[in-house]
Amino acid sequence: MSPPPAAPRWRLLADTTPLREVPAFRWLWIGQSLAGIGTQLTVVTVGLQVFALTSSTLAVGLVGLVGLVGLVGLVALVPLVGLGLYGGALVDAHDRRRVALLASAVLWVLSLAIAAQAWWHVDSVGLLYLLVGLQSAAFAVNNPARSAIVPGIVPRELLPAANALSGTTNAVALTTGPLLAGVLVSTWGFQAAYTVDAVTFVAALVGVHRLPPMRPEVLPGSHRPGLRSVLEGVRFLATRPNLRATFLADLCAMVLAMPRVLYPALGAAELGGGARTVGLLGAGFAVGSVLAGLLSGPLGGVRRQGAVVVGCVAVYGASIAAFGLVLVLAPDGTGGKLWTCVGLLAVSGAADAVSSVFRGTILQVATPDALRGRLQGVFVVVVAGGPRLGDLVLGSAATGVGEGTAALGGGVACVVAVLALASAQRGFWRYDARHPAP
Repeated sequence: MSPPPAAPRWRLLADTTPLREVPAFRWLWIGQSLAGIGTQLTVVTVGLQVFALTSSTLAVGLVGLVGLVGLVGLVALVPLVGLGLYGGALVDAHDRRRVALLASAVLWVLSLAIAAQAWWHVDSVGLLYLLVGLQSAAFAVNNPARSAIVPGIVPRELLPAANALSGTTNAVALTTGPLLAGVLVSTWGFQAAYTVDAVTFVAALVGVHRLPPMRPEVLPGSHRPGLRSVLEGVRFLATRPNLRATFLADLCAMVLAMPRVLYPALGAAELGGGARTVGLLGAGFAVGSVLAGLLSGPLGGVRRQGAVVVGCVAVYGASIAAFGLVLVLAPDGTGGKLWTCVGLLAVSGAADAVSSVFRGTILQVATPDALRGRLQGVFVVVVAGGPRLGDLVLGSAATGVGEGTAALGGGVACVVAVLALASAQRGFWRYDARHPAP
């Protein structure tokens, strides 16, 4: 009789098995990791440039700053939603590597254009809105393609580790990008930051180019890319309550309690320090995400993934509420005020990082390969569109009641909303990774 299998070794640090055992994932991860730092330079710099041109927090909210690229609130929301859904249908109909490569090439050209407007001193908010709006369209195709590739090359049992690794590199970019943006903008101007983005984005192109062909599976009776194909994915989502709950949990945090739109005004006035303070606040959130990723080893053994998502979103909201409370109550000029705010943002970043790992894993496990592009398209609409609405919500609220009160109210609303979701969707609260239910 053969001996029973050894129990998996408990680990604290991040599990790098996907990088060692899956070369295709390694290439994708390396390319995106290098490109992500430059992209975050642009994310922060666009907000700084718009604020410099307008002195308006609401104007920064209309630009919006999200994940991979800046999106234009109301202007970009239409291409984001439309191409996010249609882009997912394209991903399910064509070679996913080719789709990702073409979309990445478009994003690179637009990065060059944004750098050019800074070098030529155009100083047009309208042009910035247009360029980042076009980026949102390319992003809406690129992101579903990249996301749908991962579960096709990484074994199911390694998906939490792969998602944690991807989240960690994104967080590293979020940490170093804002800090570098603050230094580059304050020392050499907007041109330097945008140029670094254009140069580093080449790594993303190389990473996708090194992937093997990724033809998706096709379900019997599937339709060509178009409205009927999109509706097929939406109908599938309608039958999967736990998938819907992952989207709704994210919206609780991103729509109600996304504080980044407040940073330029806080750096210019209440906390002082200008661009460097803006970079520090953005980096504080990302430092928490990095620490969560570096210590993500135990996440692979978590079974109650839905409950962890709810708990993490509640912690996120509570930390943002505390951030707002410090802004409201702490006297201006208090030595520890800035660092307390940075620390609370780090807590929110850690909570968001863990939530993201399990939301992504649940989505990947519960979706058939033939529909992954379309569901990832919906995911793009939620994950990118949610912060877009959040920028507008907190940007508008801050204009009326101040940055601190807006953050406090948004954080409390986030906690209430996610607890209400858990109460209404008990199946999500009981979700078991070993026996996943849709």
